[in-house]
Amino acid sequence: MSATDPFDSRNNPSIPAKGSPLRPLPKLIFASRWLQLPLYLGLIVAQAVYVVHFLVELLHLVEAAFGSKDALQALITSIGYKTTAPVGTLNETVIMLVVLALIDVVMISNLLIMVIVGGYETFVSRMDLEGHRDQPEWLSHVNASVLKVKLATAIIGISSIHLLKTFINADNYTDRVLIAQTVIHIAFLFSAMAIAYTDKLMTSNAPQGGGSH
Repeated sequence: MSATDPFDSRNNPSIPAKGSPLRPLPKLIFASRWLQLPLYLGLIVAQAVYVVHFLVELLHLVEAAFGSKDALQALITSIGYKTTAPVGTLNETVIMLVVLALIDVVMISNLLIMVIVGGYETFVSRMDLEGHRDQPEWLSHVNASVLKVKLATAIIGISSIHLLKTFINADNYTDRVLIAQTVIHIAFLFSAMAIAYTDKLMTSNAPQGGGSH
């Protein structure tokens, strides 16, 4: 190591000393990150709404399995299932569509967790979860680029579920809707691939510390 380190604040007055107080304007700008806190709290409320929706749909599914006509009708209305023949009992198609709808809620909930926890950790403040036994595995190496890739992957999963639900219930959709949803899903795939490739290029081109100059 050289005797004079240009990146040492003691040798370079342009770099503020570690732990030195910020000037008022930079301090105000830096503190503005807390304006995002209500947004993340709002997403927590949205997560609670999804939990209630999940439990209501699950309750209707259980009641319909035991022969409740009202619960069955509520499920059919919720999933948008239509058929020329009257649905008197819970059939395999309805069960499959309801289960896919529940999986869809779970995947959206996972997406919300990634945005809330990862976004807060990345853009607002540290959570100091190092060493906590319940710390998510992905949170230990999360940053803005990793978060974008994970969000893109989650969106593809959600789009896949929606597309599968549409194909199972294809009789209730026009060819235009089927083609449009397929094209949108493919667009999501290419977008995620582009994001991942861009992140790979940025990572490989990043300067490596500790090398010789």
